[in-house]
Amino acid sequence: MEAAVRAGGACLVYCKNGRSRSTAVCTAYLMRHRGLRLAPAFQVPRAAASGGGSFRGGGWRAVKSARPIAEPNRGFWSQLQKYEEALQSRFLLPRSPRDSEPYIPEEAAIPPPEVSRRRSAPPPPAQRPGPPSRPAHSAPDPACSAPASRAESSGLAAHSVPSSTSRPAHSAPESPRPDPAHSAPDSLGTEPASAADSPGSSRPGPAHRAPCPRPTCAFAFATPGPGPALPPPLPSFPEAPGAEPACCPLAFRVDPFTDYGSSLTVTLPSELQAHQPFQVILRYTSTDAPAIWWLDPELTYGSAKPFVFTQGHSVCNRSFFPCFDTPAVKCTYSAVVKAPLGVQVLMSATQSTYVEEEGVYRFHMEHPVPAYLVALVAGDLQPADIGPRSRVWAEPCLLPTATSKLSGAVEQWLSAAERLYGPYMWGRYDIVFLPPSFPIVAMENPCLTFIISSILESDEFLVIDVIHEVAHSWFGNAVTNATWEEMWLSEGLATYAQRRITTETYGAAFTCLETAFRLDALHRQMKLLGEDSPVSKLQVKLEPGVNPSHLMNLFTYEKGYCFVYYLSQLCGDPQRFDDFLRAYVEKYKFTSVVAQDLLDSFLSFFPELKEQSVDCRAGLEFERWLNATGPPLAEPDLSQGSSLTRPVEALFQLWTAEPLDQAAASASTIDISKWRTFQTALFLDRLLDGSPLPQEVVMSLSKCYSSLLDSMNAEIRIRWLQIVVRNDYYPDLHRVRRFLESQMSRMYTIPLYEDLCTGALKSFALEVFYQTQGRLHPNLRRTIQQILSQGLGPGAEPSVEQGSTGADSEADTDTPALLLGDEAPSSTISLRDVNVSA
Repeated sequence: MEAAVRAGGACLVYCKNGRSRSTAVCTAYLMRHRGLRLAPAFQVPRAAASGGGSFRGGGWRAVKSARPIAEPNRGFWSQLQKYEEALQSRFLLPRSPRDSEPYIPEEAAIPPPEVSRRRSAPPPPAQRPGPPSRPAHSAPDPACSAPASRAESSGLAAHSVPSSTSRPAHSAPESPRPDPAHSAPDSLGTEPASAADSPGSSRPGPAHRAPCPRPTCAFAFATPGPGPALPPPLPSFPEAPGAEPACCPLAFRVDPFTDYGSSLTVTLPSELQAHQPFQVILRYTSTDAPAIWWLDPELTYGSAKPFVFTQGHSVCNRSFFPCFDTPAVKCTYSAVVKAPLGVQVLMSATQSTYVEEEGVYRFHMEHPVPAYLVALVAGDLQPADIGPRSRVWAEPCLLPTATSKLSGAVEQWLSAAERLYGPYMWGRYDIVFLPPSFPIVAMENPCLTFIISSILESDEFLVIDVIHEVAHSWFGNAVTNATWEEMWLSEGLATYAQRRITTETYGAAFTCLETAFRLDALHRQMKLLGEDSPVSKLQVKLEPGVNPSHLMNLFTYEKGYCFVYYLSQLCGDPQRFDDFLRAYVEKYKFTSVVAQDLLDSFLSFFPELKEQSVDCRAGLEFERWLNATGPPLAEPDLSQGSSLTRPVEALFQLWTAEPLDQAAASASTIDISKWRTFQTALFLDRLLDGSPLPQEVVMSLSKCYSSLLDSMNAEIRIRWLQIVVRNDYYPDLHRVRRFLESQMSRMYTIPLYEDLCTGALKSFALEVFYQTQGRLHPNLRRTIQQILSQGLGPGAEPSVEQGSTGADSEADTDTPALLLGDEAPSSTISLRDVNVSA
């Protein structure tokens, strides 16, 4: 049926016995999704009715003449007419017969890409907000952008026809009302098309008005089957009552922008009046793009169905859909997603519906969000409620574990955050656990937090990561940094809020332990980078063409946190500072801010501090906090966590003391199996910092801890195995092999491969990689190949095994969110030090 719709503009499908139920369903499909009124929906091309010939120039005749045995039953017409009236009342169907004239398809090849603009009279005031009276189609602003896949030299092709697999996605978004003050910075381009480019439409000539486009799915899985899949039709937009639609092609150009995209410039017609609403329709295709991660079934835990997810932070979503890809611009969005039966689709939206008969999901985000927070996931996912406004989504084999670890806890964290910072404004807080190919630990997409499933076995890390994403609901999602140069406004404030929530929920000692663990990693990073590193500034200068994702580092989180903590200490009372942050969120929610907005609000809220000129205190000036390189100017008092950190310090001192025999005997009396995860991780990090250790120390450590640590979670095991590798301790190499054979996540593979390749164990690394590469995502596989190729000679690189997919030879589209600056993958900065969460 859908193929006939695309080819002919209208169709009718009969079930085997000619009953009218199939007729009703198909007619309703045409009315709802093709924008056709009742009469045109019940027409078919004469050529189609006669079983052959061209549609071109053919007339139309009634269904009854074509197939009289399918006479509708009693009540059929009245039901459809009521449906038509309901759609018209919601502006989802045209009222004018002229709007619903059928297309006369053209047999010629697909015409060159164009941009079409549709203009309408301003709607009545009651309808001006938009989303409630508009169809659910996602859309860019008039001068929007979309990135090209690195594998495509000419960007995202507007007319590429996908093969009949489950991968390609088509999109034709609807434009929100544009802000005339906004241009399109940080944008990537795609080749857009006019309504004339849709299959089943006639290309407008000089004397013809361009036909109005038809609705489509904003993101569609191609239907499996033989032959190439046809691209979906273009979307249709509702007109205000009595408005006269007008479509015309627009001039546009795609210009080089950076190595991660292009800019799209659209020229609007001169006759367009100021403040007159209009829509720009772009048609584009996005397949292998940096934001879109396609997984074959074997890359999932259940190995049952294909999987796809998007990751937009920081500037990857420009490859997902045309957009102003900057956090300074926010808008609402709607999307229609078509997926095969049995594939669950989720998006970061406040509203969602599913029409099972059509396999169509509809989503709408009612609050304005920046482009990077639009997210989609689809796969073999099942839900389980864990609270009154929360549920987890996971593959069936993971769902019991995820449910047991988070049931009741998320509501506790949300309630604590609301007491501190005001009402939760996003409705639901759901969590989806993604396969190990997810490139970061967690992502704070509104209403739907993405978390890597690998973290499920590390309880304390899971708790901290989820609470951090909960905090982003206020700091980052509601109030967003306007520029990537001030990412600390989101991450530093979210980290502060996260620790206030953990203090309220789990006590100050646990919060201080986690803070000490993170600050320890910050100082480790500082030693490696040097105190004059420009990325250690809170206000990092982002040079033109530099990917903002390269700025993701611990300074953004921990130095930002230290500055926010310092501000809280200036007012003398954490509760008063909580009141300030609540007022700050209320003032700036759903907008984007710069650092000066935060600091001005702070001084206005505490006028006594402004009178004391706290912003200019010698050595602690606000300006110096923002622009000085090096460590934080002041760090928090963590003495409340000493009951948990003192044992760690004592054990580390024992293992580095002389004589070793006596120290080892004393150390063996301390039972670390009763420690918290963060205590053990902090102890192992200290040993890692001191590596290489004397061989006798490593032997004693292995004798005391190796078997015990091997039974602990992955966050503990990877640290012990890094000690094994950095000290070339061969007796425990079999544990390294077993760990790498069981892990498919970059957070647990890259650090080990980096360490293996910096010492004498590169041949061991190559051997393990050849045995495990088939279970790794192509992006991760390419990253490891780059690590292994270091030092192999010019042009040398480990080859992939025969039978690998062709994607492995394409340009690397791995997101660079975990790299610092332009460092090579073999940098000594371990991934575990920067892979916190987004």
